[in-house]
Amino acid sequence: MPTEMAATPGWRNGATIDQDGCRFQLWAPAASRVQLTLLDSVGTQLATDMVRSGEHWRLFVPGVGAGRYYGFRVHGEWDPSRGLRANPAKLLLDPYARAITGGVHHDGPIRDHGSNLPAWADTRDSVGHVPWSVVVADSPPPRPIARRRPMNQSVIYELHVKGFTQQHPKVPVHLRGSYLGLACKPVIEHLKRMGVTAVELLPVQEFLSEQFIAAKGLSNYWGYNPIGFFAPHGAYSATGTTGAQVEEFKAMVSALHAADIEVICDVVYNHTAESSHHGPTLSFRGIDQAGFYRLDGDAHHDVDVTGCGNSVDTSNPATLNFILDSLRYWVQEMGVDGFRFDLATALIRNEHHGVDRNHYFFEAIATDPILSRVKMIAEPWDIGIDGYQLGGFGRGWSEWNDKYRNLVRDFWLGTGGIQELATRLTASADVFGHSDRPPSASINFVTAHDGFTVRDLVSHEYKHNWANGELNRDGSDDNRSTNCGVEGDTDDPSINALRHRQVRNLLGTLLVSRGVPMLLGGDELGRTQLGNNNAYCQDNQSSWVDWIGGESWQDVQELVHSLTQLRTDNPLFTHDDYLYRVEVTDERGRFLGRYNLAWMNGGSGEMTDADWTDPSRRLIGMYLSDRYRALLVWFHAGHQSVQVTMPPAPWGSHYEVIATTAEPGELPRTRLCPEETLSLPHQSLTVMGVEVITHASGLKRLPPALRKNRGDIPAHPTILGVSGHGSR
Repeated sequence: MPTEMAATPGWRNGATIDQDGCRFQLWAPAASRVQLTLLDSVGTQLATDMVRSGEHWRLFVPGVGAGRYYGFRVHGEWDPSRGLRANPAKLLLDPYARAITGGVHHDGPIRDHGSNLPAWADTRDSVGHVPWSVVVADSPPPRPIARRRPMNQSVIYELHVKGFTQQHPKVPVHLRGSYLGLACKPVIEHLKRMGVTAVELLPVQEFLSEQFIAAKGLSNYWGYNPIGFFAPHGAYSATGTTGAQVEEFKAMVSALHAADIEVICDVVYNHTAESSHHGPTLSFRGIDQAGFYRLDGDAHHDVDVTGCGNSVDTSNPATLNFILDSLRYWVQEMGVDGFRFDLATALIRNEHHGVDRNHYFFEAIATDPILSRVKMIAEPWDIGIDGYQLGGFGRGWSEWNDKYRNLVRDFWLGTGGIQELATRLTASADVFGHSDRPPSASINFVTAHDGFTVRDLVSHEYKHNWANGELNRDGSDDNRSTNCGVEGDTDDPSINALRHRQVRNLLGTLLVSRGVPMLLGGDELGRTQLGNNNAYCQDNQSSWVDWIGGESWQDVQELVHSLTQLRTDNPLFTHDDYLYRVEVTDERGRFLGRYNLAWMNGGSGEMTDADWTDPSRRLIGMYLSDRYRALLVWFHAGHQSVQVTMPPAPWGSHYEVIATTAEPGELPRTRLCPEETLSLPHQSLTVMGVEVITHASGLKRLPPALRKNRGDIPAHPTILGVSGHGSR
């Protein structure tokens, strides 16, 4: 029978197995009574009172081991107008549960109140209609990665655990769509060939589908609706949901680490699956609504800055500590190497719900001996007042850079000019170049899970979200896309060739930009969502990666392979400091006649003010160099070929094409001398290796034009506020 604990050492939140049984602990400061409910496979219940210890409730139960089901029943005041919603009729998940089994029956008594009488408590038992917590034994953490790469050396690949392998022909059928499927050798070999250094997994913490989605026969596929912040999502387990999901997740991490690939988890700490106060009571609301959630002035209604019905209250120290405990668990016990925070602005709001750039959340991460060593990536916005905070997350953080996404799309697919593009290509110093933040603060992307895939970006001018059941009203209307002449798929070979070319241009630009590139899983395989730019509820072939169809996109895969390899081999792309047209010198400090960053116009040499302000210009050359090497990247979005002149010496003594998005044979592979011309094909990106002089003694003379204008040509358009001279 359950007994009281003899002493406090050894107690931690959640369920902890020891040699004689299991210790259970729950934080529930407002409760007057808490019962631990043990369940068996048919739902038979054994409820036992827990013992209060400060703000916690504790109980030791002899003989309980791994795989046992349990939940809590919290007694206390019922006064929704004051944020008090204790209702012991509702079986509650353990917030610290390491595994969760079962789902939600939305037609059952899962709400704590009457459907038409919100002030009245619903006294029907929810036990057969809600998920259960599972006792999980401690086990060794996964194999650690040999060395975590610095962020600036990363190539991130965002993928969905299920959708990435669900149709993989070389993954055993019983493992497809699971953690173990992602751990399979053919999958990892593909990631390695694409130059991936880190996978960013869409949410893998236990999540549920919302009622309005389930009512349409759909499900929450992406997973941005969490209910268990310590539990790996059970549906991604190939062998069971009573703890096997924990071991399978660890096995997946070990396999990826063995291949030198880091694991970053997309985490959703900004809201939970309980939605607003009209939603189900599954855990947090029934334990302490006013402690876990932001409430308005009358404490009855949720403050919603997430668009999901509720917002987790990180201004409450106990709630913030809960989040920090969860993060530490995923690093120490589950082996992950970093996090991407969904709607991260919601996590830095104060007790008045305003954005606080000095929020304790930042200090807690920075000073934590575990969390300060892993990667932290913010989606720097939510939907509340002042929610857009791009550039506001400070030292030690990287951020999704939507300004980069928009400008790259505009340049290749629309009529976007080159002024702001230059700043985006060089890591957006105007956004991140403050507070001692490096270029790796910018996570560059052209596509992500939310929006068109890159194939759809060049195949659709309009969203086609009808399958979502929302009359095509969901999803963004600002896609900055093109259909290349026909909406949707076509058999026209010229249109398909152009689409392939533009996909290569978009992904090629991403991989030669400074900052950290993030690829969307399946883009290199031509994955399509049939024009759906909000496929959050499409757990079917329209979202899964089509590996067989991907064979027709070998041209894109080869480009990604070659450019990630070039990026790995060349520090000019990854050097984690901003470039401001600083003189390159030899070992004795003598000027070598070139700069670490310059912008070329393809004719007279460096870009002039007239070039920068020319709205019709569709060509720009990015020149990068240090003492030992140089690269020249031409971005040509025009619809006709154009003659470009190689920069004169001493910018380079020879130039040679080493990578291009053009078709085979469209560009010569011969070496070009300074001031020789090259015909750049229409709508193409071309990377040229540049042979340079590394000692001033090798300079026969400094060209008069360079000597006369030394330091006078701006590196970026001055309207962006980016200095053309000096170094950080």
